[in-house]
Amino acid sequence: VEALLDAAGIRSGSRVLDVATGAGYIAGAAAQRGADAIGVDFSAAQVRMARDRYPTVRFEQADAEALSFDSQSFDAVVNGFGMCHLPNPDVALREAFRVLKSGGRVAFTVWDIPERSVGFGAVYVAVRAHGSMDVGLPAGPNFFLFSDPEHSAKALLDAGFVSPSCRQVPQVWRVSDPDKVFQSIAEGSVRAAATIRAQSPAAREAIKAAMRDTVAAYRRGDLYEVPMPATLATAVKP
Repeated sequence: VEALLDAAGIRSGSRVLDVATGAGYIAGAAAQRGADAIGVDFSAAQVRMARDRYPTVRFEQADAEALSFDSQSFDAVVNGFGMCHLPNPDVALREAFRVLKSGGRVAFTVWDIPERSVGFGAVYVAVRAHGSMDVGLPAGPNFFLFSDPEHSAKALLDAGFVSPSCRQVPQVWRVSDPDKVFQSIAEGSVRAAATIRAQSPAAREAIKAAMRDTVAAYRRGDLYEVPMPATLATAVKP
């Protein structure tokens, strides 16, 4: 969260829009910096959760691909791990461009490629080996499409932004039980969780066991330290 806010130049007095706010963590952290933060999410349930968690921050239900805000009204637009869930992420980037003031910054994070973001990489390898990826999920982009810095930079340029840059943000999930990685993804993610739920009980158990074996390789003393880096992309509206 802090790396994302730093990349967007969020400081006291900034007017910032947090798109796909979820439980409101990013908007809440921006407000703690003294920013005028608004969080929006397509899900009414998430908006209620964010309002309960941060009662002094403004949250609204809104569509990332059709924002209900005036053009040139924000200093920054941020999106934490939401781009990989949008049906038309290029439309969302154009909307971010529209509502930004000249000189404003856009910044978003996604999970790094599955070879480096071990938790998600392990779950998809396990599903392919022991279950099925064809479970009838709603249309959406390749989950790791924006993990590629070249694709992110091109998408930002195509939306009208200039000076795109991408970097990796190191992160580690530390758990005491290797099954907690499976549990976290099964209960706390979106498309991956839906994919897991759609498997047969036997397949789910096989997937869980395969992930347990993968996580076991990252044991460090009493903990398992699982690499889960993010890719952070940012650019400027000219």
